[in-house]
Parts: sequence; structure tokens; C-alpha cells
Amino acid sequence: MVNFDLVLRNGTCATASDTFQADIGIQDGRIAAIGESLSDGAREIDATGRLILPGGVDSHCHLAQETVDGVECADDFESGTRSAAFGGTTTVMPFAMQQPGKTLGETVAAYHALAGPKAIIDYGFHLILRDPNPQVLGQELPAMIEQGITSFKVYMTYDTFKLDDYELLTVLSAARTLGAMMMVHAENDDIIRWLSEKLTTGGHRAPKYHAIAHARIAESEATRRAIDLASLTDTPMLIVHVSDEAATSAIRSAQTAGLKIFGETCPQYLFLTAADLDRDGLEGAKYCCSPPPRDSAGQEAIWRGLKNGTFQVFSSDHAPYRFDQTGKLRYGMDASFTQLANGVPGLELRLPLLFSEGVGKGRLSLNEFVALTATNAAKLYGLHPRKGTIAVGADADLAIWDPNKKVTVQYETMIHDDVGFTPYEGRHLTGWPETVLSRGRVVIENATLCAQPGSGKFLDCAKPDAALPTGRLHPEANPAENGGARLI
Repeated sequence: MVNFDLVLRNGTCATASDTFQADIGIQDGRIAAIGESLSDGAREIDATGRLILPGGVDSHCHLAQETVDGVECADDFESGTRSAAFGGTTTVMPFAMQQPGKTLGETVAAYHALAGPKAIIDYGFHLILRDPNPQVLGQELPAMIEQGITSFKVYMTYDTFKLDDYELLTVLSAARTLGAMMMVHAENDDIIRWLSEKLTTGGHRAPKYHAIAHARIAESEATRRAIDLASLTDTPMLIVHVSDEAATSAIRSAQTAGLKIFGETCPQYLFLTAADLDRDGLEGAKYCCSPPPRDSAGQEAIWRGLKNGTFQVFSSDHAPYRFDQTGKLRYGMDASFTQLANGVPGLELRLPLLFSEGVGKGRLSLNEFVALTATNAAKLYGLHPRKGTIAVGADADLAIWDPNKKVTVQYETMIHDDVGFTPYEGRHLTGWPETVLSRGRVVIENATLCAQPGSGKFLDCAKPDAALPTGRLHPEANPAENGGARLI
């Protein structure tokens, strides 16, 4: 007798807290049973020797977004979600960016029109707030929260986006009242502008000077200031795409003090360095993002932050700009570093990179990997337990991994976005998602896309879970610190 639409058999399942052997029975797009020797399914997949993990939740990516000066993302919702699925991600949360003169409602309606006919996997939206006036904060933002968009991002840099401290306090207060999650791009705009002017006036225009202009102190100062403002208003806040050791320490100190400050980092801060911006000619432009990659010591600080709980979320910050005049090189081959489109692609490789270099090399446990790439983001943005875990009643968003598969990254043969290059070209990885399910549908199998554009669904997000732990206590007591427990 057939009791399930699909049964995954004999796999090693992992959640953020447990690892266990089990069959998984799927019915009507949801996990209906987890156990041994489940009854038959209309279809069965043997996962012997494989890992069954929750599909990834990439809660920071940019799709179908246009910058103020007209540079367009290479990826729309079809190519972006296709690429995500091939990399084991089953939920994406890109940004609906408010354009000048547009209400938040008009902004979100435009993004629904872009996403609905094209998305292959499920998706939610964050907002980008650039004009936090009383109308926006008092009427438009509450209306968006009622529509299931419960998080938004603000900037402390970029001329057309940056908010001053008064505006940040106003937005923080609104976020606290509304129960929304506020994300902050923390860089000191005045430091960056001053350094950029000094460099370009001196004739220093090459991509490598981007990393110098975006100095570490610009990030660490802004991070500390944002934390202080959040402390004043008693508002939970997430610092996004952290690259710097001092910024990491500031977040850690805030968490140790009991503040609800969350941290996010990205692949570029583990696997790229500022030296990549110094490649021949304009090749370094491919590696320009803000904040920029740092150095090997910075990479180690980020690894420590992933391990010790400073960072709850590992996102791609996929910012897909082609290496041509539609993207990175809009201002030509003699462009200054100040004119280069900022951002690197990473949606497809986010999970394989962290699995190979984190789990595969003993830096992270399998359960920590799941937490960082799926569960914590689902909790922070009000999608858990529907997304980000393996549990009865959850959506059957699952990835079956071959933990021993060896892959050499080659854009032309294995990357499915529309960017045209990957900054991780030639990197050797171990571990790859072979079969990917979204709501019980097999969307990737045998290196083939099996789902149609428009089959992804918009996700209504609940108000975020600000109870998510920050940091962890090490079981080995140190009587001189923290009342007998050592924060790691």
C-alpha cells in the first residue's frame, strides 16, 4: 500500500541540533513521517551513504535589482533561483529596493511582478528603506508587515541610501514598536569618502584601492555606533556582511553584554582577500564588494565568529554584476575604483564552499553548518519551523548531499547564474548536493533542473524570532571568567 508521495530512505539526516539515520516520508509537499522502515511511497529515493540536510535559506541576496545609476543585476528571479537550487538552497530572500518617488506598496508590487512568473524555489522579501519619513514608518511599513514582509535593511553609507544617526534612531524605534528585524550595512561613509578623495586625487584609481578606501576602521566604527544606537532604543538588530576582526569583536562584546545583536557574514570573507583586488588590469574589479575582503588574519577571525556563535547567519550577499559595461565596467575600462559596481556572485556556491572548508576540514560540525545556512535564518526572519529544519509538518525542502564528491569550480561547466564568472574559479571542493527538493518536488536531479519557472511560492514571514541565542557557553568552566562558564 502506498502511503506517501515520496520516501527518502537510508540517509543520514542532520538538523541544527541532531544527526540521525531515518527514512523521510513526504506527502502533499510536507514531511509527513520520520522513522525507520516507513511504508511505501509512490516514488522512493535511496540515500544510502548520503546526507539529508534542510534546504538552504539564503537570506541576503540581490535579484532583478537596479542601482540608482542604472546598473542592473545579471540575475533575475529565474536565473537566480535556478542557481540557488543547484547549490542546495531552497529559499531565497532578496531585497525589494524602494526607488525614489515610490511607496513601499508600489515597490513590493513591482517585485511580486518580477518574481511570481519566474521563481523556481520559494522566496520572501526584505525591504530596503531609503526615506524613513513619517508616512513610511507610520503607515507604509506597518502595512508591509501585515503582508508578511517583516524585515528591512538600512545603510550607513552610499550617498543615495545612507541614514544619519537621528534617522537610524527613528527607524530603530519603529522596528522595536512593530516587531520587525532591522538589518544594517555598517560602514562609516565619511571615512570612505575622505579616503577615496585622497586616493583618487593622488592618481590611485585601480581596483585594489577600493579595499584601502573601505578601511577596517570604517566598518568597525560604524558597527560600534550602530550597536550603541540599538542599545539606546533596546532594539534587536542584525549587522550584515561582516568582514572585519574588530567589527566581529564589537558584535561579540554586545552579545556578551546581553544585547540582541546578531551577526551575518558571507563566503567572500572566508575565501577571498584584498590581494584578489590587485589582479592584472581590471580583473580585480571582479572581487570588489563592500565591505571588501580583508586578509588571512581577518579570515581566521570570521571562522572563529562562525564557530563561537558571534555569527548566526551565513548568507551569499549575491550581487550579480557582469564583467562588462552592463555591470562592473559601466564607466569603461579606465574607470576609477569609485565607479565600479560593488558586489560578487555566490548564490550557488555558498553551501558547497562552507561545507567543504568548514565541515570537511573540521572547522564546523554538520549541525553548526545546518544552523548557519538554514535554521537560524529561518528563525530570524519568521519562517521557522516551516523552513530550515527536518521535522514532521515542515515543508519538504531537502538536499541530498554526497559528502565525498570532489568538484573543481568551473563557471562554464557548473555554475547556473547569468553573471558570466565566479570569483571562486578553480577552487577544489569536497561535498556537493546531488538531489534537491522544494516542497516535496524534485527540482534538481542528475545535474538537471526538473522544475519550471513560476513554480516557487512567495512566503509570508511571521515577526522574527529575537529569542535566537547569540554566542554559546563552553562546557569547560573557567572560574575566572563569566561566573565559571567560558564564552566561546
